[in-house]
Amino acid sequence: MLTKQASGFIKQEDFPVEEVDPGITRQILGHDPHLMMVRLCFKKGAIGYVHTHPHRQVAIVEKGSFEVQIDGEKKVLRAGDGYFIPPNVPHGAVALEDGVLIDVFTPCREDFLK
Repeated sequence: MLTKQASGFIKQEDFPVEEVDPGITRQILGHDPHLMMVRLCFKKGAIGYVHTHPHRQVAIVEKGSFEVQIDGEKKVLRAGDGYFIPPNVPHGAVALEDGVLIDVFTPCREDFLK
């Protein structure tokens, strides 16, 4: 999905929301070739399946709670908690209740823009 690049202020109503998996929506909030910020909204029970990518990723739980798996280790994270994923490390998450993750990637996830 093509989105405009954010320069300056980010207002959520200016960016489209797309369903990416059952119970999961993605909203790209801003990006340039080097950095991308994304809001992911999960319904309770929705699964972000274990996957890898070459990007560095840092995230914070904005709302709700998630069982997050990083390189085979699982922990429950709640609002205010976060995590860091180095490149090519397997990771995934399961929403234990309705929740929101804010992900930041470097470089930009070009695959999200298609």
